[in-house]
Amino acid sequence: MSFPRVGVIGAGQLARMMAVPANDLGITLKVFAANANDSAAQVCEFVVGDYTSAADVISFSKDCDIITFEHELVPQRVIKALEQSGVKVYPRSDSFTYSQDKLVMRAKITEIGLPNPKWERYEGGPTQISYPLIAKSPVGGYDGRGVWVINSGNELAELYKNTGVLLLEEKLNFDYEISVMVARSAHDQAATWPATLTVQKDGICTQTITPAPELSKELAVKVQSAALEIAQAIGLIGVMAVEIFIVGSDFYINELALRPHNSGHWSIEGCKTSQFEQHLRAILDLPLGSTELRAKYSVMGNVLGGEKSDMYRPYLHLMARTPSLKFHQYGKEVRPGRKIGHVTLCGENLLELQQEVEHAVDYMSGVIDE
Repeated sequence: MSFPRVGVIGAGQLARMMAVPANDLGITLKVFAANANDSAAQVCEFVVGDYTSAADVISFSKDCDIITFEHELVPQRVIKALEQSGVKVYPRSDSFTYSQDKLVMRAKITEIGLPNPKWERYEGGPTQISYPLIAKSPVGGYDGRGVWVINSGNELAELYKNTGVLLLEEKLNFDYEISVMVARSAHDQAATWPATLTVQKDGICTQTITPAPELSKELAVKVQSAALEIAQAIGLIGVMAVEIFIVGSDFYINELALRPHNSGHWSIEGCKTSQFEQHLRAILDLPLGSTELRAKYSVMGNVLGGEKSDMYRPYLHLMARTPSLKFHQYGKEVRPGRKIGHVTLCGENLLELQQEVEHAVDYMSGVIDE
């Protein structure tokens, strides 16, 4: 029995961070990139092609034992063509659709009896949801894109004219947002990580704290149980992020992402098994790893592009100031607002961890210079 070759459709930072545990496990990781400068293409064997072309993707898969994904943009027709070609594909097309189509996802969450915000499919005319409401493009949106706050019928009609079918949701006055990472293998072994607080700015996650500090033990158990229930119901194979709104003692499912996720980056240093290693274990049907924490708290900060273009020089200051700080660079061109890396710090004192991570992020982004 030889070590498997895993093909990843997409070559961004998620595929790049999958390369380290793949290397440690002796697994060949091959990525399907849009161009040779993609983040993972800098560190992995790669092929350049068009992920919307079934012919290109099938050709890429010929010397792979398993195909997986690092983004949701691959069309269902391409995934199904891959499956019909005989290659193993995880997550499967019938599971992956729940992170590709928000209307399908909402219907599934309703079917299994977990709490949704009020929602409806909108194809013009009146709505039963009170204004202000949230309108979402059913497919393709991320990091705040494809999401709108709508205050009136006229605004909704204008948006619909420009976009077509929409998912409408009630605008929840939520206390905070969390994410629960969950993994499941083909043998139905499943595991979750503790819930993570996700701090958002302009629709982009800027910081995560794990475990979510304000979450009660009772609610923490409920949201982890919900993540496991969803994984079972959709036939997940791999890892998934379940994004959740917390309102008092209640929770509401927001969105699903069937892949490694930004809210799970902390697990590289903060947990005995990272989301990236666990994803490989799950799709290869290996026994899942321990999700036990290595420290009381793990704080992760996303480094967004700013005025500085040299991301190496800040190490001199930051490593001397905070030797325990861990750095992850994505090898991306620095652009304003673009995720170009992240930093993580683990320990006991949450306030100190947050302060040091915020300082590091601001220093690397050029917000501060000392």
